[in-house]
Amino acid sequence: MKLLVGLGNPGREHVLNRHNLGFLLVEAWVLAKGEVFRKQEFKADTARMKLGDQDVFVMKPRTFMNRSGESIAEAMQFFKISIEDVIVVHDEIDIPPKSFRIKRGGGHGGHNGLRSIIAHGENFLRFRAGVGRPEHPGIDVADYVLGNLSKDELNFWEQEMDAVIEALDLCLLEKIEIAMNRFNRKIENKG
Repeated sequence: MKLLVGLGNPGREHVLNRHNLGFLLVEAWVLAKGEVFRKQEFKADTARMKLGDQDVFVMKPRTFMNRSGESIAEAMQFFKISIEDVIVVHDEIDIPPKSFRIKRGGGHGGHNGLRSIIAHGENFLRFRAGVGRPEHPGIDVADYVLGNLSKDELNFWEQEMDAVIEALDLCLLEKIEIAMNRFNRKIENKG
């Protein structure tokens, strides 16, 4: 079984925040597969799915970003899922806006959601959705990520959704090297 997690904050006021990009992309993936989040368990909205022969448990933790690891750890313990079988979709300020990259492991880079998860193991797969850094140095990074995605950013992610879905499918089906080669390289060539 794979655990697919989108990071974000619950509540209507956060729906379109840059920090909620993980929620938005995972929701779109679930909808594209003809499913919805049906239950609340492990302090999260959850969906259970199959992708090929792979069972996938999908979560959007409702613990707020800083405590996402609590929700994820509960599900990992219940289903006996190792940290290597966890895929986390999250916003990333160190990647340019309107791009994404896939990698395994690493630090938290100041991302409190990742910091919370790393407390339970760091060798999880990361789908890093780029939001970039604030254009003006006077803007606080926390205020920036809690600000809403621009219309241009929203349009990009809507147009890029087929690639996001394909990349997540490959990762869930343990074709991670193929996903990295196809999508990480593609993004680097755009710049």
